[in-house]
Amino acid sequence: MDAGLSLAMLEAGLRGAAVALLVVHAVLLLRDGRRTPAGLYGALFALSVASYVVVSTPVLLHQPPLPWLVPLRLIGLGTPAMFWLFAMASFDDGFAPSWQHAFPWIGTVALGFVCARGLLPAACPFYHALQLVFVGLAIRQAMIGRAADLVEERRRFRLALVCVAAIYSATLIAIETFEFERLAAPPGSIANAAGLLAVTLAFVLAQLSLSPRGQLVPTAPAAPGGFPVESGPPSDAPADEHEAALLERLRRAMDHDKIYREEGLSVAALADKLSIPEYRLRRLINHRLGHRNFSTFVNAYRLSDAVAALGDPGQADVPVVTIALDAGFQSLGPFNRAFKAQTGMTPTDYRRLQLGRTDKPA
Repeated sequence: MDAGLSLAMLEAGLRGAAVALLVVHAVLLLRDGRRTPAGLYGALFALSVASYVVVSTPVLLHQPPLPWLVPLRLIGLGTPAMFWLFAMASFDDGFAPSWQHAFPWIGTVALGFVCARGLLPAACPFYHALQLVFVGLAIRQAMIGRAADLVEERRRFRLALVCVAAIYSATLIAIETFEFERLAAPPGSIANAAGLLAVTLAFVLAQLSLSPRGQLVPTAPAAPGGFPVESGPPSDAPADEHEAALLERLRRAMDHDKIYREEGLSVAALADKLSIPEYRLRRLINHRLGHRNFSTFVNAYRLSDAVAALGDPGQADVPVVTIALDAGFQSLGPFNRAFKAQTGMTPTDYRRLQLGRTDKPA
């Protein structure tokens, strides 16, 4: 058998395996997690990568624009933007899908199309730079919330997989920008195909290894007053004596000592105050209280504090900013955003409503 044909068959097999894996994974995500941002955007990202794997095949790069390749090429051009959206959906528990998220993807596709068709050669450097920007944003999204992430599986997913995929993507974009011919023929094209399959396999296995607690964003049950105390279902398994004691210490620190009012409170700082390992505190809050994010856990207490103060006629003259700072928020902006996200109204409107009810005669 001709060596060139053997290499072509090897590359086709590697790419075919990656595409099949990505498509099956996308179907499973749409079936099981389409109602969650992580599931929806994960499926779209998998299909986007699958499109890129197909259209980047060397034999197809030199073909005239076949009709069935056009939509795949357009989808493939927007892969970095979709990677960023997937990172946001996976790692930001407050992320909500919006039609506005289509704009970065459409802009990337449009710029890539202009570049690929040679309509404006000067657009190509901007397109490649934009690709790198989205990869960088995906890395940033994976890392900025890792310290407060209470889901251990997702913490590993952030560090190990997303960064590896991002670094591979950035390397690939750089090679395509400056030495494209190396990827268009063996052995560069085969190395690229093997790398794509390896990263795809790692991505799929890592995401499948996430439990529903790690991958999907559960609905937050509301506590009295409309504020969530838990952001996910706590474990049904009975706590052992040691874990129950730790849970009681945690609740005393939050409910009695009001440690959440301390400025810059972190998981590490709280673990140090409770004299327990940080990993155990993360697991306790996540598994027993159902929280996926430490900031959400702490802010639930802070918001409850603020709600009580804003509804207290005796504190009617206390400025809202003072109430926010006393509750533990570092500034008024984050407090206003968190408050409105939970109640649907500003702190001032909430106070006016509550005090108006209090002033009414019985």
